[in-house]
Amino acid sequence: MNTPLQALIFDVDGTLSETERDGHRPAFNAAFAEHGLNWYWDERLYGELLAITGGKERMRHYAERYAPEIAARPDIDTLIRQLHAAKTAHYVRLVGEGRLSLRPGVAELIAAARAAGIRLAIATTTSPENVTALLDASLAPGSSAWFEVIGAGDVVAAKKPAPDIYHWVLERLTLPASACLAIEDSENGLRAAQGAGLPCLVTVGEYTRGQDFLGAAAVAASLSNISLSHLLQ
Repeated sequence: MNTPLQALIFDVDGTLSETERDGHRPAFNAAFAEHGLNWYWDERLYGELLAITGGKERMRHYAERYAPEIAARPDIDTLIRQLHAAKTAHYVRLVGEGRLSLRPGVAELIAAARAAGIRLAIATTTSPENVTALLDASLAPGSSAWFEVIGAGDVVAAKKPAPDIYHWVLERLTLPASACLAIEDSENGLRAAQGAGLPCLVTVGEYTRGQDFLGAAAVAASLSNISLSHLLQ
């Protein structure tokens, strides 16, 4: 990087932890059952639905494609909000039970960044409650406070691959994109970072193998072999 690195901006789902298959997916299914819907997202289908970023957007897409009678309901907006709230509660419970762990190398890189005075931030489409629950349960109690800016949920209207969430985070960090590094796991995330002018390191996740990562600063299987000194070069 030509500009000295001053901040790391992490995606959450699939980047900090493999949350999608064993966290969000069963939480969605629990919310559907709780509301009397016969929807069930198996691992294959959920992998396809991840092309749609944002939980509420994903449910709306699914309804329009697979359950048009529900998509046409006059209360569909209310139903989606209720489903998403229920899903978030189920996800937070699963995380609190210790069902999810950080991906290899994540905790070590965060610790090294903190020790070196590198600022930390989050840019994600998941809800703020999900972010806090995952960090506090999997990294350390209160560790969400280590992240100076947390851009999450609906703070911007356009979700990844739109760059809006990264613009939002950069504005609050008051840093140029060239002084930051985004860490993502998906093509949608990479495109969002690129759209904001950010260099991006991609750590390929279980649902993102085979995606197009052209233009990434680097692509790795995990952060376990990525040292802070390497990123500072």
